[in-house]
Amino acid sequence: MPCEGKPRFVVLYGSQKGQAQSIAEGIAEEAEQHGLVADLSCLNQNEKFNLEKERAPVIFIVSTTGDGEPPDNALRFVRCIRKKTLSPDHYKHLCYALLALGDTNYTDFCNCGKTIDRRLQELGARQFYPTGYADDGTGLEVVVDPWLEGLWNGIREALSKMASDRTAHLTQNVEDSSLEIPDSSILDFHLKPLSIAHQQNCEPVKASVNMDSKHASPVSSSASAVSDLSPASSAGSTRLASQSVGTGSVSTSVPKAQTKDDGVSHAALAASLTSSLPPLAESSLNVPALPPPYLDVIFQEVDTEEQIIGPLNKEGLHQVPISKAVQMSRGDSVKTALLLELDISAHPAMDYQPGDSFNVFCPNRAAEVDSVLRRLGLQDKENHHVHVTMKKDTNKKGAQVPSHIPQNVPLLFLLTWCLEIRSVPKKAFLRALVEYTADGVQRRRLQELCSKQGAADYNLHVREPSLSVLELLAAFPSCSPPLSLLIEHLPKLQPRPYSAASSCLRCPGKLHFVFNVVEFPACSGRPVGGRGLCTGWLFDLINPGLVFPVKAEATSGLALPKIHVSLRPNCSFRPPSDPSVPFIMVGPGTGVAPFIGFLQQREEERKKNPEASFGETWLFYGCRHRDGDYLFREELESSVSSGTLSHLKVCFSRDDRKDEEAVTSAPQPRYVQHNLLLHSQQVTDLLLRRNGCFYVCGDAKNMAKDVNEALIEMIKTELQSDKLEAMKRLATLREEKRYLQDIWA
Repeated sequence: MPCEGKPRFVVLYGSQKGQAQSIAEGIAEEAEQHGLVADLSCLNQNEKFNLEKERAPVIFIVSTTGDGEPPDNALRFVRCIRKKTLSPDHYKHLCYALLALGDTNYTDFCNCGKTIDRRLQELGARQFYPTGYADDGTGLEVVVDPWLEGLWNGIREALSKMASDRTAHLTQNVEDSSLEIPDSSILDFHLKPLSIAHQQNCEPVKASVNMDSKHASPVSSSASAVSDLSPASSAGSTRLASQSVGTGSVSTSVPKAQTKDDGVSHAALAASLTSSLPPLAESSLNVPALPPPYLDVIFQEVDTEEQIIGPLNKEGLHQVPISKAVQMSRGDSVKTALLLELDISAHPAMDYQPGDSFNVFCPNRAAEVDSVLRRLGLQDKENHHVHVTMKKDTNKKGAQVPSHIPQNVPLLFLLTWCLEIRSVPKKAFLRALVEYTADGVQRRRLQELCSKQGAADYNLHVREPSLSVLELLAAFPSCSPPLSLLIEHLPKLQPRPYSAASSCLRCPGKLHFVFNVVEFPACSGRPVGGRGLCTGWLFDLINPGLVFPVKAEATSGLALPKIHVSLRPNCSFRPPSDPSVPFIMVGPGTGVAPFIGFLQQREEERKKNPEASFGETWLFYGCRHRDGDYLFREELESSVSSGTLSHLKVCFSRDDRKDEEAVTSAPQPRYVQHNLLLHSQQVTDLLLRRNGCFYVCGDAKNMAKDVNEALIEMIKTELQSDKLEAMKRLATLREEKRYLQDIWA
């Protein structure tokens, strides 16, 4: 229930991995410091809010998932407001603000937020504060922090205006009906400007947001948030000069950095995750307030040890054997590409279609889990059962035990299958870790990394190298957080999706997929490089037992390893239902995987219906070296020979092309977008005049953007139009589901 006398507003969120929910919870938690009350709800909890009757300001925090789709918990709401039967004044009473989260590596940036924003205005709703569009590709906090900072004045102004409107309305009613006018003090909801003293204690000092899948709350500074902000020099000496408690900042001074004869400071040479430089090392800091703890953990000893086999059983989850493994790249290639075959014959529910993908559920590495146990001092409790409950005295808004945390499971299981211990620690988590860090220099550095002033250091030393929680704890040895803090802040261990690289018609009872073993480099917080969690696990699972030269089969009698998978049907990324429709496929590297399924399906259909009309097919493929990592080469060339693939256009970005250029007297394409431009007339003719389809699979950050730009240039040239008109034509192809992408960042 709202506090009596305090004005209220509503916060609604739609969140797929936790970012939007975290920000919404932070707003709700901070409201009390501003003399306000927030009603927090998820967009799928329509029993908790009623926008048709809501007269308070409403704040929407929504993310976008998949190919511009709403999060699962916002899908029903979006469908409801998109109903054509709603009148243009359906929400004329509604006053709202909206923060949209997205990623510019994907085409439909913030599409869910844009959809809700546009539709609310079409239904008569009014904005009281500008919409924010935050980009996870560059860092959500770049937009989120200033948006949150200005939000509170926006809410106050909206409440004040709404109160004034109600007063005017009541006054009009009084004049019409000669009723007594209520006391104006009842109508203004105490919306007078806060006193200076009140502002000093309660105003947010540059809100700092957690951008998770990925947790924690953007909340304001308070006296408790700045109790120890003494700066640290690279040499580790500190001196607190003065402190302004209550404003979220301190004034400090440190010894000046010593310099060598060449003018390069020792501090600059030592700048790293654990050491900062002036001016940051000498700055007053604005840090977020301490996120309120909300979980208790109880350990229960059990008599027997339990074998940790896999994730908890749930609908759609299947344990299937790896029946074959093939190394597709040559040993000296930059990347190691592997093809795995899964035997799904005992699982009819895994019947997939070309274009579908599936989730692989992988565990955290045993060595890393053991490191976490040792760091938390819980190695002797790994087989104890864990019970997680809510703190009775927590003041966290909307607090609940995370849905991905099962009850009464061994601690070892919890850390192995439930928590993403490799997740990048968010700023709110760093702020919470300060309270469990004994060393003053290390405390100061953690405060810098989560502060507004330390945003660049956070991005450089934590976010960009994707530093894990475990690596961060290794860098700050005096930090000893409890298990409850990890459960509160670490996201769910997510399954990894892979595209099916086969067709059930060609390979009944089998499912193929191909992947590169991900390698990531060492950095200041990571002394030794490593491998991707899932690809490294799969590689270890089959090596050396099942990795053979190309075409080699698994040896008979060998115990086959098993993995847990679930199907992810894709209703749009499919070959045209009409076989006569021509289509173009663009898939460099492992992005070719779904198109192998397309071609296998097409070949089997041609065998069954030799008299049918089949449209023209193109594949634009690219890799580094013709002889090193040309994936599926023989199969693709066979598809050309059989007529299943009409045109195969291949380019090699690292091969010496001088010999070929000497023969052809023309420059050879380096990347797929260059090859597309070389065949511009045929491509645009197929798309614009023959109603063909265009498919792209692979890297979103570079390749997909470059292909999109190439298409715009090609359409612009073909239509002799400007860029805007070409972009509109491309947008039309998307709307018609004739330009489809299956891409990843």
